[in-house]
Amino acid sequence: MQKESENQSSAKSEVFSDEHPLRVEMKYHLQKTQGLGLKGVVTIKDAVNLKLFPHVYKALALAVRDRIMDNWIATNQQYKNGNVKQLFYLSAEYLTGRFLGNNLINLGADKEVAGLIESLGLSLNEIEDIEMDAGLGNGGLGRLAACYLDSMATQQLPGHGYGLRYDYGIFRQEILDGYQVEHPDQWLQHGNPWEIKRREDTVMVRFGGRICRDNILRGKEKTGLKDFEEVAAVPFDTPIIGYRNGTVNTLRLWSTSVPDYNSFNISAFDVGDYENALKNVISHDDLTMVAILYPNDNHDPGKRLRLKQQYILVSASTQDIFRTYKKRHNNFDSFHETAAIQINDTHPSLVVTELMRLLVDEEGVAWDKAWDITVKTCAYTNHTIMREALEEWDCHMMKELIPRNYEIIEIINHDFCKDIWDRYSGNMDHVRNMSIIENGKVRMANLAVAGSHSVNGVAELHTRILKEETLHDFHDMFPGKLNNKTNGITPRRWLLKPNPELAGLITGKIGDKWITDLFELKKLEEFANDSAFLTQLMEIKRRNKEKLRDYIYKNNPVKDAKGKVTGLIEIDVDSIFDVQAKRLHEYKRQLMNALYILMLYNELKSDPGKAVAPRTFMFAAKSAPGYHQAKSIIKFINILARVINNDNDVNDKIKVVFLENYNVSLAEKLLIAADVSEQISTAGFEASGTGNMKLALNGALTIGTMDGANVEMSEEIGLENMFIFGLTVDDVKHLRQTGYDPMDICDNNENVRKVIDQLSSNELTDIPEERGILQDLAESLARHDAYFTLKDLLPFKDTQEQVAALYNNKEAWAKMALLNIARMGKFSSDRSILQYNDDIWKLKKTPVGEKS
Repeated sequence: MQKESENQSSAKSEVFSDEHPLRVEMKYHLQKTQGLGLKGVVTIKDAVNLKLFPHVYKALALAVRDRIMDNWIATNQQYKNGNVKQLFYLSAEYLTGRFLGNNLINLGADKEVAGLIESLGLSLNEIEDIEMDAGLGNGGLGRLAACYLDSMATQQLPGHGYGLRYDYGIFRQEILDGYQVEHPDQWLQHGNPWEIKRREDTVMVRFGGRICRDNILRGKEKTGLKDFEEVAAVPFDTPIIGYRNGTVNTLRLWSTSVPDYNSFNISAFDVGDYENALKNVISHDDLTMVAILYPNDNHDPGKRLRLKQQYILVSASTQDIFRTYKKRHNNFDSFHETAAIQINDTHPSLVVTELMRLLVDEEGVAWDKAWDITVKTCAYTNHTIMREALEEWDCHMMKELIPRNYEIIEIINHDFCKDIWDRYSGNMDHVRNMSIIENGKVRMANLAVAGSHSVNGVAELHTRILKEETLHDFHDMFPGKLNNKTNGITPRRWLLKPNPELAGLITGKIGDKWITDLFELKKLEEFANDSAFLTQLMEIKRRNKEKLRDYIYKNNPVKDAKGKVTGLIEIDVDSIFDVQAKRLHEYKRQLMNALYILMLYNELKSDPGKAVAPRTFMFAAKSAPGYHQAKSIIKFINILARVINNDNDVNDKIKVVFLENYNVSLAEKLLIAADVSEQISTAGFEASGTGNMKLALNGALTIGTMDGANVEMSEEIGLENMFIFGLTVDDVKHLRQTGYDPMDICDNNENVRKVIDQLSSNELTDIPEERGILQDLAESLARHDAYFTLKDLLPFKDTQEQVAALYNNKEAWAKMALLNIARMGKFSSDRSILQYNDDIWKLKKTPVGEKS
């Protein structure tokens, strides 16, 4: 093995040497595409001269992938030969971002390949920008999964991801006349050079049919199905490269579709007519063509498709795991000792039933033994305390689509409820709270908790709420099952790659060990009073702001309803870049931020000479297509932008920018340029958040509530280095119990009353449709204010004034930014993954090859 590793290392150094034989491989891959209209292209230089940049990107990606193959094969062989326990991470979402730049960094080849590309008269950034973000998710859940795969490989743990290969992704957002418009995200239209189709590993997934058994009452016995329909799930494998250590794990995505972009009704999708948009998809079983992550409650076809997608994920993945296991084992006695399955949120919870189905029906394992194996194999990560976000499925729908799995749920629930009844002496409140089936619905979180040996929250506060409230009865019945694993982010993707100047400055002072051990950043504290170092830090921030300014001017114009550009946005790099970038939801309170901006605008209009620190408020967010209130908030923000940015009395002091189509690649530009990080969710609603970590790691100062991971960040960074305000979890709980009238806030504060009146009147717009949207927002706030937006608005305003005051003290601001960076060690996904492994998975670190 040692000799093989030396050969691999030697091969790598040859490939990326100054002679660049990689260029030869690029030429080979380019010439293979000549049948696509590239006849006459002989060299890479020819392709560059003809401006065939997408083909140059593809040739480079394929050449790099070829060089990954040896280690990919060696990694899998190492796992098989060592018969090591492996982790299978099941997630409905993976927001991986672009692969090229990240892969080159993890290979240690970024600088040399950049030199090769420059010799062709291009920049590596130009080539990277050709790659489209993989459309495999919607928000933090998918990005967390991608960070965790990166950390598993970097920590040399045998862990792989399973997911779905959505041809269209979630959606591409466009802002037209201030409204969010959804377009299908055709990220695969030109192929994906990083993936390899593994048709030989295709598995069949069954839907419908009827249960076939001699005695229908013996549901715990081996059971068959008749008259079912089958769908072929084809795997596509993508390499996940550890940081310069030879390990290459796998992300396996299942596809059931043969993409036909003419069968998908784009115009129907745009206007929310999902039934017509999806009718061909549904009827032809192209079930993974489009990501339906959060179907509307009133949209039955969307819900049916989503349930089918979830079952494809768990059935195909479990069959695949079993197939590999059976090559080396004659029985399933030791299955849980060689395989661990992590359920990422409730979407893959059906894996509990699929394990039982395969063990009992296909492998002939006795029910009780199968249940013991299932529980010992599965672990569940909960990502929300919001009851409405804990998935439930209609019993009739599930029974129709996956009848045997539904029967298994009924049996599990019967036994589980009996155990609860016995444990609590017939207390029906406990039975109702913990039952998997209730009121005609299957409660997926309850299924996941019952079927797992470990259940974890993703921040200390979140886990406390799970134990005390959301999953209190489970915690009481299974003490020790609930535990905390605070989320983290990979520093390779979120500092080393997007912010090379800052990474270089840090490495120049403390070395490069921080790349795989983020606690090393603590050493930066000794430079907190080094004015020269702080100046360098702020100069890097300014250059990042200049790049973002240029990007916004070129790529984020104002457009009318038909997509015609009506204006370009110019922003001041000396202003505070105040960033709120996250999924649009009422509890995240983008609305509160917008109300504060309106209050600030009112102050400046009434006192034009008022001295303020210039500020550019930036929003980046997608709303779920059917989430009317969230889409109204997007429209309100854009109305504000139209009013403020076109008002010459104030637009040299404040501006508002909504950046469309927020994704990983945009985040890499935005987060490194931010001065202020808005983390202002209602206390108790955000499970963790990871945007807060990415921003702080790049020197943004946090203004936030004591919610999610903000609590732990304040403990690590220090309250004195953050701007914390607002209600606590206990305050919110008290107000919900005693009642809260938002009109009291309006009646007792003139500034609050004025902004509500502005929403209700025609002061901001005289367009009837827009007035209706703003009036609905005003009524929602004044009558309900479910997320305590008005209650926290004035404390938020006071804290924003503290932010502005500190920004005028450049040295104090720089010092605080540095301390934020230096104290982010805890929030690495490497630390998270090692905790998961120590406490839950028990995998053995398995080195492959040697460091390059």
